[in-house]
Amino acid sequence: MEFLYAIEVMLNGLMAGVMYSLVALGFVLIYKASGVFNYAQGVMALFAAMTLVGIMEGRVPFAHLIDAAFGVHVSSFGWTVPAVVAILLTALVMIGLAILIEKLVLKHLVGQEPIILFMATIGLAWFLEGLGDVMWGADVKVLDVGLPQGISETVERVTYDWLGYGFFIDRLDIWAAMIAAALVAALVGFAQYTKQGRAMRAVADDHQAALSVGISLRFIWIMVWSIAGFVALVAGIMWGTKSGVQFSLSLIALKALPVLMLGGFTSIPGAIVGGLIIGMGEKLFEYFVGSLVGGATENWFAYVLALIFLVFRPQGLFGERIIERV
Repeated sequence: MEFLYAIEVMLNGLMAGVMYSLVALGFVLIYKASGVFNYAQGVMALFAAMTLVGIMEGRVPFAHLIDAAFGVHVSSFGWTVPAVVAILLTALVMIGLAILIEKLVLKHLVGQEPIILFMATIGLAWFLEGLGDVMWGADVKVLDVGLPQGISETVERVTYDWLGYGFFIDRLDIWAAMIAAALVAALVGFAQYTKQGRAMRAVADDHQAALSVGISLRFIWIMVWSIAGFVALVAGIMWGTKSGVQFSLSLIALKALPVLMLGGFTSIPGAIVGGLIIGMGEKLFEYFVGSLVGGATENWFAYVLALIFLVFRPQGLFGERIIERV
């Protein structure tokens, strides 16, 4: 029975890893197109989730500012928007955000060192976090787009019939796994087999060389940030549904960092594999070793594992080994 419980712990860890991978995918996309770690990806997931809730509930953007400036208390338009329509509208908002980021930030940084772009994404993260609070308020929001939640009775019944022990697996985690698999398949196909995907890789290698052969750097950046915004929306939906839309949602970027170190910053499949390893590893480590070291190992296990990978395989499992000649 203890062995079966360990299997259940491992499965729940794999499901948690899928949730980490959804965030890591956005980092990989932007890194492949610009060669920079996008610090704002976690905040983009928070901003997308806040916008989705605001649209679904018919909230008035900047209601607090309107109230303070004009003394008019308006918090809602008086209607609600269906989840599917709200998701489409939020996706359009994320595309508009990508266009603004390119026009106001990225186009002025063409050819700059990666550290400059990284610092720009730090500023962008703080700006988006503040903008989201001003637009929609800083209160904790409940997000429900109709995804099934709770323990899957089907999995519990089938595993009990087969093994004599019912596994408790959250239905939301199962849906997240299926959505992540579809996203990875679509993104890998896009990056490998489309003209835009090849252009994206060329831009990541050398901005100036890509421009010299006729690749529109501005279009590629808008496209990649739009896709990353959509991935952030998907991650925001999953995490927001699971734990509520709140400030801590932006901190999931910190857990995505060791996922990227394991899988590789340039590999889309690596983001998924890295997430699965981190999710499964931290659950199993807590189960077998946690009681021996005082518990709470899930808070640091991923970073220790990432540190080991940095020492022995810095490019990650699927990352590209980069050799620079000087």
